[in-house]
Amino acid sequence: MININICKKVSQPTGYIASIPETFPNKDLFNVPPNILFKAVEAERLIGKLDGITLTLPDINFFLRMFSYKDATSSAQIEGTQATMAEALAVEAEIENDKTDASDIIFYIKALEYGIERLKEFPISLRFIREIHAKLMDGARSTHFADPGEFRKSQNWIGGTNLSNATFVPVPHTEMNLCLGDLEKFLYDDAATLPLISIAYAHAQFETIHPFLDGNGRVGRLLITFLLMKKGVLEKPVLFLSSYFNKYKKIYYDKLSGYHDDGDVFGWVDFFLDGVIETANEAIKISGEIRQIRDRDMAKIQSLSKRESDSGVKVLNYLFENPIITTKSIMNITGFTRAGAQGVIDRFVGLGILVEENKESNYDVKYTYEEYFMAFVR
Repeated sequence: MININICKKVSQPTGYIASIPETFPNKDLFNVPPNILFKAVEAERLIGKLDGITLTLPDINFFLRMFSYKDATSSAQIEGTQATMAEALAVEAEIENDKTDASDIIFYIKALEYGIERLKEFPISLRFIREIHAKLMDGARSTHFADPGEFRKSQNWIGGTNLSNATFVPVPHTEMNLCLGDLEKFLYDDAATLPLISIAYAHAQFETIHPFLDGNGRVGRLLITFLLMKKGVLEKPVLFLSSYFNKYKKIYYDKLSGYHDDGDVFGWVDFFLDGVIETANEAIKISGEIRQIRDRDMAKIQSLSKRESDSGVKVLNYLFENPIITTKSIMNITGFTRAGAQGVIDRFVGLGILVEENKESNYDVKYTYEEYFMAFVR
């Protein structure tokens, strides 16, 4: 194992020990082992293949929302959110009240969408990161102590019940600006190393600094997506690593700890690149499945009468973004009466497109575009 000095342990006046980042980036970060370089090249090849496939998908923007929801759900679940992707979709579509913590997922989507638009005119900087945090946390469950959009002005810690028994204590806020300045310069440097390796470094270093009182993990994972797009690795946001990190949650945390505690930088990068490869292959598979589902179901709709087909295409396109609906949803989309909207739903159920979910409900019955939805969650 190659060890690179990332942090130094420094005893603080009140007795606890904090991890203070060394000057970043350490020059040894650019002496990348050959096996890591080869893996990075393979990962970029797969991303290129994914990008090419998704750009040929008809109506790609409809499908991007589901990829985003998949990532948002996984990222929130890493932090302890119990809500599912289906619950979040239903809450946002105003089909259900938020009886869970689905708002964590919805705010993540808002931050992601804001960031993607902001990237068109603004660099990834400390200001950009604060704006993303504000969008993520303003109005969320933990807003009352998160200080949305502001870097922390007090000491935080990870694990344990206090600073003395914490698993990890990041840099004190009084010394944080220098560390953040180093990170910002690194984010500006497009020629530092291969893009994916650079992004792996950026995520780990951000998590090491832990600059916010809350929301650091989610902001750090959003940063991966923004960097993939800003560095030109991805044309569209279709590669998200949160599901991989959630699947291997303990390893994810162990590798980040190894990065800042032991200097096992390339152990972290190796894990990160494995995630890119696994996630790219999964996204390629999903893209193929949703293309087949779309083409098959669009053909079913177009076989109907012209009037039924016109409204059916409109509803099907809506389902690609919002695969959980009610009769009221169809009324809003089409302008039909309740009876007319129910007729559309009945046709979709008869064609095998929609599946009825809650027959016993006293409220609007929910219907799910089940096969399409399951392509993203299985």
